[in-house]
Amino acid sequence: MRLLFRAPLPSRGLLRLASSVPTARPSLGRPSTHFKSTRLSPLQPHRLFNMNAQELSQYYADAPPAVVRLEIEKHFNALDDKQKRYAHFISRASLAGNRIVLRQVSPESESIYDFIIALHKAAGGDWKGLAQKVGVDEAGLSAFLQYAAQFLGNSGNYKSFGDSKFIPRCDESVFTALASASPEAEKHLEATNGAIFSADKPGLLHLGFTDEGHLTTYYPDSPNITKDEIDAMAKWMQAKGLLPENTRLRKTKDGVFELLIASAITSLPAEGGDIGKETEFSISEGPLEGKTIKLVYGDYSKEMAEITKNIKKAAENAENETQVKMHTAYAKSFEEGSLLAFKDSQRYWVRDQGPMVESNIGFIETYRDPAGVRGEWEGFAAVVNQDRTRAFGELVRSAPSLIPLLPWGKDFEKDKFLSPDFTSLEVLTFCGSGIPAGINIPNYDDIRQLEGFKNVSLGNVLSAKAPDEKIPFIAESDLEVYKKYRDASFEVQVGLHELTGHGCGKLIQETAPGVYNFDVENPPVSPVTGKPIATWYKPGETWGSVFGGLAGAYEECRAELVAMHLSCEFSALKIFGFGDGTIDIDGEAGDVLYASYLSMARAGLTSIEFWDPKSQKWGQPHCQARFAILKAFLEAEDDFCKLEYKTDDLSDLTIRLDRSKILTSGRKAVGDFLQKLHIYKSTADVETGSKFFTEMSNVGLEYWGTKVRDVVLKNKQPRKVFVQANTYLDEKTGQVTIKHYESTLEGVIESWADRET
Repeated sequence: MRLLFRAPLPSRGLLRLASSVPTARPSLGRPSTHFKSTRLSPLQPHRLFNMNAQELSQYYADAPPAVVRLEIEKHFNALDDKQKRYAHFISRASLAGNRIVLRQVSPESESIYDFIIALHKAAGGDWKGLAQKVGVDEAGLSAFLQYAAQFLGNSGNYKSFGDSKFIPRCDESVFTALASASPEAEKHLEATNGAIFSADKPGLLHLGFTDEGHLTTYYPDSPNITKDEIDAMAKWMQAKGLLPENTRLRKTKDGVFELLIASAITSLPAEGGDIGKETEFSISEGPLEGKTIKLVYGDYSKEMAEITKNIKKAAENAENETQVKMHTAYAKSFEEGSLLAFKDSQRYWVRDQGPMVESNIGFIETYRDPAGVRGEWEGFAAVVNQDRTRAFGELVRSAPSLIPLLPWGKDFEKDKFLSPDFTSLEVLTFCGSGIPAGINIPNYDDIRQLEGFKNVSLGNVLSAKAPDEKIPFIAESDLEVYKKYRDASFEVQVGLHELTGHGCGKLIQETAPGVYNFDVENPPVSPVTGKPIATWYKPGETWGSVFGGLAGAYEECRAELVAMHLSCEFSALKIFGFGDGTIDIDGEAGDVLYASYLSMARAGLTSIEFWDPKSQKWGQPHCQARFAILKAFLEAEDDFCKLEYKTDDLSDLTIRLDRSKILTSGRKAVGDFLQKLHIYKSTADVETGSKFFTEMSNVGLEYWGTKVRDVVLKNKQPRKVFVQANTYLDEKTGQVTIKHYESTLEGVIESWADRET
């Protein structure tokens, strides 16, 4: 689980849809192979299913994206030679999975990536010279570079935060002309099959289930696979004890279901897989009656082999035996496709307390699979910031006294809080579709409940700043305190969200047939209903399997609410260096608390960008969560929070949040919302919980989905694209050096091109 955020970023003003601005003209077919005029064309809205200008704007690449550098050099240089080699090999293993991420995003993403890298080679560092050579003007080149940097920052042509497609702000002819400079680039552009610019099918502008008209590659070559079939497969896998995170599912033309397992080897391991040596199953009952299921090893085999090789080298440079065992388990998992081995790696990872170089790698977060069970590849290597980690250590020590302050009794909380490792990290390498601000893993409930978990805050991600920022929707009178304390308040939010939010709570369950982790004869009384609970998890069921695709947004909302609730404890604010622990809403600690509530309200408001009015569905779990919290603020007693505006078009929309009521009506609204979410999750009450959370995050077209969303889109800020360093190993000396890149569009491209060498 991770905490993503949409921090204030630089404004480029209201997007003007005129020929003087680079604009997109989506194509409906394959790219032309001959050179056309490169003059940028005005938009032709009718080619984009009659969307209005404001709706169109959400699908354009940012102009420009906010490029910032992840500063790491001084932290990396503080490592000894062995630690540097350890970090280097984990980085290489992580980055070896980049093409997996690309293939997980869209069918065209890998070809777009190769097209960008081929053009970089052709340019030889001189992009202007390349553009002049093929007759592309400055505006056209700028549009390409902006698109390329955003593409690389998202590891695909769909936003990692929102899952919607983005399209270049230029005519297709610009890309065709640039490609003419290199036969290799032309080949890769042709392989995209026109998908860079295509937008004729509105459903394909968003990731999601194919039977709802959306795009997903988690179910490749399966245009006719249905949600019911995917759900039935999930139930079959659960019954078999086969975990889904490193799989994809393909339905062949003859109706066979092939479960594609990511592994370096392309056949069943000699000793068998996670469920033995059987690889073909005939289904005799249930929704898949008469169907055949086959286990197919070797998905992403080339990449998995390279990952395994580097992980084994990381093990050779490990600092302790726990790290050696962790990477040995990783290697077995990636080589053989075993998720049981991967779970072992996570057990060792939890036990590896206080390493100088922290990492995690694998198919981890399940946000982008529309079914919410299959993981996207990600891996990171980071260096511990010891000074900031000390504050988080105090938070860990204080957690057992903070968690009882949450609005439920001990029956719904773990018998013992398993104190995790909580560190502040400076990221060296993060490979995935997007870099979070904080992470709380592993995501396996049995490990979390019985063995523990880790929390990490990514310090150089939090502190990375873009210039010339604009902060819409915050009142002028609040801007000073908001700007001064937003980073501090967000660090508090990350800490409480990851440690206490994701770390708290007990799942009431029948752990094995007839074995319960509660008194089944005298079930605990729900604080929501005042009656004994009537539902719980059955053997083999998990939080994710019961709540399905809603689980991600639901859990992020619960964790955010825990943080909002506990940030009202001035003893918690003291841990981070604000105040002396006494209640003082008007002091510095009160400033941090106020900035935190303002930030959450603003995040909920701007989240509406990621709700799709066509399908009327959310495209980002964190956004759905924060919008629901904003609604809880607005529904709070005593006018705690209001959205004020005087103009009909809401152009002056401003958040008004009463600081003096945070500890009363604000906290009550948070507590009431949190209590329900927690109890429904704890007791596996999926029917009530899903209905409640869906209602709280419901948007509707008339007000939120049209008027509010329009003004949010007019004021939306580009997301950050992070420029990461690369490391290089001298095989003769064993020395590792580091290379940084400029925080420019060209710097982003160069950093990725260097990773291919």
